[in-house]
Order: sequence, then C-alpha cells, then structure tokens
Amino acid sequence: MKVSMIICDDGNYPEIWRDCAMKGAELIIRPQGYMYPAKDQQVQVSKTMAWCNQVYVAVANAAGFDGVYTYFGHSAIIGSDGRTLGECGTESNGIQYAQLSISGIRDARANDQSQNQLFKLTHRGYTGVYANGDGEKGVAECPFDW
Repeated sequence: MKVSMIICDDGNYPEIWRDCAMKGAELIIRPQGYMYPAKDQQVQVSKTMAWCNQVYVAVANAAGFDGVYTYFGHSAIIGSDGRTLGECGTESNGIQYAQLSISGIRDARANDQSQNQLFKLTHRGYTGVYANGDGEKGVAECPFDW
C-alpha cells in the first residue's frame, strides 16, 4: 500500500490531498491537533477528501485538555468511499482499527466509472465520449488552463 502523510493544517487544502492521490497514495495519514469548535468541520474534511480522492484516510487527532486547549479527539479511519470504518471517542490513548483492501482500492481506481474522480479528472468527457461511441477513455488532455 502506498502511504502519504499530510500534517495538521496542511489537510485543509484540497490541492495537497489531490497531489498525494495523483502521485499514487492509497492511504493518507493525517496527524493533527484540532480543538473545539472545529470538530464537525474536521471530521467532514477527512470524509470528503477520502471520497474525492479515492484514498483511505487515517486521522490521529489530539484528545483531552493540555492546560490551554481542549482537543476533541475522534481519531478515525475513513474508507475510500468516505464512510467511517472506525472512530475513537474523546478518550486519551484511544485505539481503533479497520481492514483496508489494497486490491479493492486499486480495482476501484482502475474500473469505477461515475465515482472515479481521479480517472475523470485526467480523462475529461469520458462519459459523453464513451456513450457516443467516440472512444473508450475520453479526452486525456485537460482542456483547462489553471
């Protein structure tokens, strides 16, 4: 399994997640120290980035009070479809585990269609071109000038 790491605040930038995924990451590990009131937002970022980039995500968030801040915990393992596979609570030293499928994620990246964001990004117009019988892979060259 190809692994990448995004540390704390860097995970708030979707471009970094996409860069890791496009370079082959299948699991992105994100150690972070987020505190209330950002719990809902940070949980959603992990789920959304997992789904958008077809990667597993393992988030290790600080938990408890350090004398200044109260960290919300909720370290989690997220599937490449954005669903939570395992999640800790607010306890310190929580442990969570999940079974990750290397063949499953590689198969999804190679064969999924409508939910295959990485393929669609690099093959613009895949669905329309394929449906018209004009080709199997769409337009590989990106028509946008970013």
